[in-house]
Amino acid sequence: MKIAFIGLGIMGSRMAANLAKNNVDLTVYNRTPKKIETSGNKNVKIANSALSAVKDADIVFSMLSAPEVVESVFFGKEGVLQAMKEDAIWADCSTVNPSFSIREADEAKLNKVRFLDTPVSGSKMAAQNAELVFLVGGDANTLNEVAPYIDMMSKKTLRIGEISKGTSYKMLINMMLAQTIVIFAETVLLGEKMGISKEFLLDTIPNSVVGSPVSKMKAQGIKNDDYEAHFPLELMLKDLNLASITAEENEQPLYLANLAKELYAEAAKAGMGRLDVSAIYKYLEQKK
Repeated sequence: MKIAFIGLGIMGSRMAANLAKNNVDLTVYNRTPKKIETSGNKNVKIANSALSAVKDADIVFSMLSAPEVVESVFFGKEGVLQAMKEDAIWADCSTVNPSFSIREADEAKLNKVRFLDTPVSGSKMAAQNAELVFLVGGDANTLNEVAPYIDMMSKKTLRIGEISKGTSYKMLINMMLAQTIVIFAETVLLGEKMGISKEFLLDTIPNSVVGSPVSKMKAQGIKNDDYEAHFPLELMLKDLNLASITAEENEQPLYLANLAKELYAEAAKAGMGRLDVSAIYKYLEQKK
């Protein structure tokens, strides 16, 4: 099968590279020119436009930063959906809101394209090591056709349900992730104020009964004052904004998540948006 991959950012470049390692017939496209690791695969082509990338593809994966970007690339008279083959599959790995996933499916159907929402759980290293978890919404038979290629980029696939359910589950995970990092940062900072060493707190809290996988992942970077982006803070803010929209659509208040959203917004305004999400610690440390 011919595969296209649209979007070669922190995650997409590594996901596409794993497809290349498996000798997939692959065409990639990024809005700003970017190369990927092809592992000697001579079947990898870099398209000069999104339209040319998808023209002959049987499956199109996309990993873009926000719903507005997905819309600008895929929808409308100049969008790539109208250039895709009839009955081709579009698997969108972008983190968007569930109501937007439903709109994606509707737009795909208008263009006689099949759609799956396929966001992923895991950040840069998981993408690099093909250890992502794919969270899928959509038809089970369509997923079966895409599964061999998803397996090249992941360690597990969870089909959550119909269209938008993969996106819904990803939103829940990111909402909890955002709050967990804030709680961890506040806890360490208070511990320091009480005279316990930062190193001790970062070494022990993640391994305690109240620790979490994400606190273990972020502790070393905080210890070293290293906030290289694995998951940019500005994208977490975007996800929390989408969660707020979804909560309003479902008439479910989000008290703590909205407080976390305000903190991430302040940190982004302070110039930390392109740092890792764990930079919320740095922001709170400086806030005092």
